[in-house]
Amino acid sequence: MDSTCEETLQEPGANGHKPVLLKEVVRLLNPSKSQTYLDCTFGGGGHTRAILESADCKVVAIDRDPAAAARAEKFKAEFGDRFEFYPVRFSQLDKLQTKGYAGILFDFGVSSFQLDDASRGFSFMRNGPIDMRMNNSEGPTALQFIRSIDEFELTKILREYGEERRAKKIAHRIKEVDGHISTTAELASAIAEAAPSHEKTHPATRAFQAIRIALNGELDEIESALPKAFDILSEGGIMAAISFHSLEDRITKRFFKKVCGLPQGNFDRTCAQDRVKLAELLTRKPITPSEDELRDNPRSRSSKLRAVRKD
Repeated sequence: MDSTCEETLQEPGANGHKPVLLKEVVRLLNPSKSQTYLDCTFGGGGHTRAILESADCKVVAIDRDPAAAARAEKFKAEFGDRFEFYPVRFSQLDKLQTKGYAGILFDFGVSSFQLDDASRGFSFMRNGPIDMRMNNSEGPTALQFIRSIDEFELTKILREYGEERRAKKIAHRIKEVDGHISTTAELASAIAEAAPSHEKTHPATRAFQAIRIALNGELDEIESALPKAFDILSEGGIMAAISFHSLEDRITKRFFKKVCGLPQGNFDRTCAQDRVKLAELLTRKPITPSEDELRDNPRSRSSKLRAVRKD
């Protein structure tokens, strides 16, 4: 899923749907003939298409968004048996029958398609219902979720998932008005009233991120998916992940270091002899967008790409 986690005061849809770090992903995965690759966030199919066009290979793609499933039908018609799609979430990777992938890609966060569709409620730049569900056919909407929790829990969500230093003020204001608002613009306005800002980033950005992450259980999904994906990766296979949020990147970084037999952080006191090296770290530092890509696609600005090769 071609993702973003920030919204600035510019019009977000101006640049359309563009897969992030596309050349870097293809270079890392290095698709080859007769091999099978797994795209865990199909979205608009940008990365999938690049892989399929790079070699006579096969791609299995998943996405829990029903809209992505509809787009996948066009890929099936175009690429035939070289493409398969399954409407499952990250945590259901163990349900896939195919194993031994030569490469696996994650692209975390929310897609441009979702952001630019006002009816999905992900963006306050396009006024719509307060929905934010990755799968808008199941579960409570973001507005229902907000109304179901108390101010303390909302403060905790804003602080932990949005890293919002004004969490208490924002949560208090949201709970004051949650019975009287129904649109993303109204929610963003309430947040801006509680925590005005003169920065380029809209004052509601972090709060929207936090609510969306909590509603969809996104971090739990990532925690569950990474080891499952590594299990179905073939020896010598490449596993790559693009993150846009510091919490997503932190989970990825720690998991990749763990499978590479490296300390997971400054406070990791695991004895060296207890660490098991199962992979080689291909990115000592995350790969970030080039200046050309940043000019062409501002939504890529916070993206980070990390990768490992399985031993």
